[in-house]
Amino acid sequence: MVAPRRPAVSETGDPLLLTPGPLTTSKAIKEAMIHDWGSRDATFVGINKAVMDELPKVIHGGSEFVTVPMQGSGTFAVEAMLTTFVPRDGTVLVLINGAYGQRARRILEIAGRSVIVHETAEDMPPDLTEVDTLLGGDAGISHVFAVHCETTSGIRNPIEAIATLVKRHGRRLLVDSMSAFGALPLDSRDVHFDAVAASSNKCIQGVPGLGFVIARKSALAQTKGNATTLVLDLHDQHATFERTGQYRFTPPIHVIVAFHAALQEFWAEGGVAGRGDRYAENARILIEGMEALGFRTLLPAARQAPIIVTFHMPEDERFVFQRFYDALKDAGYVIYPGKLTVADSFRIGCIGALGAQDMRNFVATVSSVLDEMGVGLRSAA
Repeated sequence: MVAPRRPAVSETGDPLLLTPGPLTTSKAIKEAMIHDWGSRDATFVGINKAVMDELPKVIHGGSEFVTVPMQGSGTFAVEAMLTTFVPRDGTVLVLINGAYGQRARRILEIAGRSVIVHETAEDMPPDLTEVDTLLGGDAGISHVFAVHCETTSGIRNPIEAIATLVKRHGRRLLVDSMSAFGALPLDSRDVHFDAVAASSNKCIQGVPGLGFVIARKSALAQTKGNATTLVLDLHDQHATFERTGQYRFTPPIHVIVAFHAALQEFWAEGGVAGRGDRYAENARILIEGMEALGFRTLLPAARQAPIIVTFHMPEDERFVFQRFYDALKDAGYVIYPGKLTVADSFRIGCIGALGAQDMRNFVATVSSVLDEMGVGLRSAA
């Protein structure tokens, strides 16, 4: 009789989240949230200011950039960025190769902004030649929107080349770096953009509840009156901070304090380079291990970001995804179903407070689950 597996657990006894965020957080991050503060308490105000001052350093922003926090999920920050930075008579070229590009288009349409779409398959980056042609042929395009890492597939889009193209045409770039910020390099000294949106619960490894936009000060100063909502007006949010040091509306205090602790862990690990290296090693172990079991990745290595990996669903009729998912969850691992529109797939994240041994243990657990399901993929490897 085979002894039952002991479920994998985090430092606090929780299942390991192999997802693109929310993700597994350290015990120290959770412990940071056990106290209460008033939103106008001097200690909290100082913590919040420290967070806002630290974030531009991640992109080497210096004094040219400022952080504008936005209560809510990452999409709140993306919508705030788009509806604040794009004037009402502006036109946005939206680069789409997944669900988050589609979401940006929907945000802009609801806000009444003019939209032009360049769409490629979910496993393909934007066609830069076509983008060049679009920008060269339409002087009315004021902005370009791009997703840094599109977690629909896990693809890493060529944000550096996109930025170079946009700058050459004299247009403005807005970046959704939600799943990449803090793990993939984004150096504002080399990559020119007006604003980048991210959130607390991704590669900085905090908890959900705070989005933020790191904005070029000169560009933010030109956005007064653009916003279509009171709550998501980044210009007004920033102006209020400048004047009072306070949020206009109740902030997610415990999330912000946890994020402050997460930033300290981030810098202690070596910032973008250190965290990115760990995630890259996690991804390497995951991909090599899963391929050895017979699984196929959607993306070639050159397009794969070390954030989340999409795998094709096996064709073996004995492989039932819900059973596979449930068995992994019982073993202490939570993965994500696929998000592709063109193929059956599932996704496994490489980020969060996870290391190489966690990934090795996960692959071993997958092997065991396949054996229990009677699925023999190795012959196809």
